[in-house]
Amino acid sequence: MLTTDSAEFSPFLFSFNAMGCPCELQFYAKNNVYAQHVAQRVMADIDRLEQRYSRYRADSFLSKINHVAAVGGSISVDDETAGLLNYAQTCYELSDGLFDITSGILRRAWRFETNVLPDDKGIQALLQKVGWQHIRWENPTLTFLQAEMEIDFGGIVKEYAADRAATLCLDSGILHGMVNLGGDIKIIGAHPDGSAWRVGIQHPRDKTKVWKTVVLKTGALASSGDYERCMVIDGVRYGHILNPKTGYPVRHLAAVSVVADFCVVAGSAATVAMLKETKGEKWLTSLGLKNYTFKN
Repeated sequence: MLTTDSAEFSPFLFSFNAMGCPCELQFYAKNNVYAQHVAQRVMADIDRLEQRYSRYRADSFLSKINHVAAVGGSISVDDETAGLLNYAQTCYELSDGLFDITSGILRRAWRFETNVLPDDKGIQALLQKVGWQHIRWENPTLTFLQAEMEIDFGGIVKEYAADRAATLCLDSGILHGMVNLGGDIKIIGAHPDGSAWRVGIQHPRDKTKVWKTVVLKTGALASSGDYERCMVIDGVRYGHILNPKTGYPVRHLAAVSVVADFCVVAGSAATVAMLKETKGEKWLTSLGLKNYTFKN
């Protein structure tokens, strides 16, 4: 176990790509050999989660779930997946149905790379296949009550991975550091001298600029916005955060960043705030979550 004597530590930085984004793991350790050991352990776990829950991998467990969802029926899940489903259900309930992991199917209509607006009939047809209410979740059995559905853990798994990464570091004796998975941040612990980490939030309208700098000694920071995938048509911006009740992108907020104890909470809360449009800021405040919002 590492001590708190800062003279014994050296800083290490590991950069890698995972879950479709650039990532960094920064921490202090006694030597390079041990730092490499911990970093490999953390990166292996992140890779495990990506392989297990990626919608882009035909061999992922998520794809196996969605094969069942496509035809309707039931599937048994393991404890980790059950935990993610429990959390997804809680988010659905707390957001009045706005955070819905069945809504990813709407991306079939919204193809932002084409820069072409989808047909409303297509959106309405897809909406018939959206809704947590069409699922029966009784651990360990997940049942799809109608066919042609799918689920997507986007907005949960990457943040969950950041939280796990920090826990793995702590379990390995790393007391000072920060996990950054594509802007989803989890603090392992302050610098050895007790100073905080300074985290920059990208400007929603100019990716070359920092919009806000957040100072953290503990906790997590995650952001949600319309700038990651979007298209601008006739001067109107259409972002990738889609309301599962209307099938259309949110418009009021351009970006939301939230500070919470856990990254998975910060990330889901930021997304819900985007989906709540004009009520988003008030909702975050009611939960006591520190937040930074950028309006359109």
